[in-house]
Amino acid sequence: MTIRGIHHLTTITSDSPKIFDFFSGVLGLHLIKKTVNQDDVRTYHLYFTDDMGSAGTVLTFFDFPGINKAIHGTDEITRTAFRIPSDASFDYWIKRFDEFGVKHDAETHEEFGVKYLDFEDFDGQLYALESNEKNTGTWAEGTPWQYSSVDPQHAVLGLGAQLLTINNENAMHMVLTSVLGAKEVARDGDDVLYEFDNVGFGGQVHTRLVRLLPRGLQGYGNAHHFALAVDDETALNFWINRLRQLGFQDSGFVDRFYFKSEYFRPTPGILFEIATNGPGFLQDETYEEAGHHLELPPFLENMRDEIEAGLIPFNSSNDDLPSPEVFKKNVSDNAEN
Repeated sequence: MTIRGIHHLTTITSDSPKIFDFFSGVLGLHLIKKTVNQDDVRTYHLYFTDDMGSAGTVLTFFDFPGINKAIHGTDEITRTAFRIPSDASFDYWIKRFDEFGVKHDAETHEEFGVKYLDFEDFDGQLYALESNEKNTGTWAEGTPWQYSSVDPQHAVLGLGAQLLTINNENAMHMVLTSVLGAKEVARDGDDVLYEFDNVGFGGQVHTRLVRLLPRGLQGYGNAHHFALAVDDETALNFWINRLRQLGFQDSGFVDRFYFKSEYFRPTPGILFEIATNGPGFLQDETYEEAGHHLELPPFLENMRDEIEAGLIPFNSSNDDLPSPEVFKKNVSDNAEN
């Protein structure tokens, strides 16, 4: 029944075609599923993963119509980290970011003895590359997407330690440790590092206590929720029952077709999900076609015409990814607007 590590993280973008260019074209991740938010079918739901869609390598995006830009503060999922193979890989990524015009820090910095490089997308959403060089864990080291233009020896391996900014350390500590079973593995002032199931960087949560800022406001340019992985539906039902017994308000069992899950809030402003490792993203389309067309779970298929009429179509084939020159121009145009 153990929580195995990070399953996925879901964020919000202002522009689905541009986020496809950013994550498949620049970061080299596989758009393995192009579908809709099952709770708001006017909204795309895009899944970027390693080559085969492994849990722990998944970052997803919503593009809610009319949503405002996020305002960062406390009680939020502040930054998404991606693991890269080694410290030496940073030189490759700094050069690549410069080539594509991606905003990034000039130098790496260390958190808990591990090197990071912060960068942003066109919405100002916060990300970091995290060196996997000192990782002794085994959770979710993905296989690079075979059609990526990223050098495989420097490719993203999966999600790393996710940064949460909080204003109540005691409450979050209790939820992560006493409720969910993570261990505190390091502390540096107001920053604390937790780890699930001794799996290393792919199962870590980094909390930062910040009391002087107001609570963040969700919008495009920040995260929507954070998902932890369990093996199967039996384990998921265990957690549903445990959270209810402890008095948490939760969604109950939710069938997302590609996985099963439940949602709950450990503290106000932050939404957690617990999700199963399967059945996976390739059960309704072939690998070669994955992400190229709008796919719908069976329970939404009878609404296809209505759903497609409410979405702005865009080309998400591998051949449509922009050159660095075109991408840089698009980033510049977006900044001016």
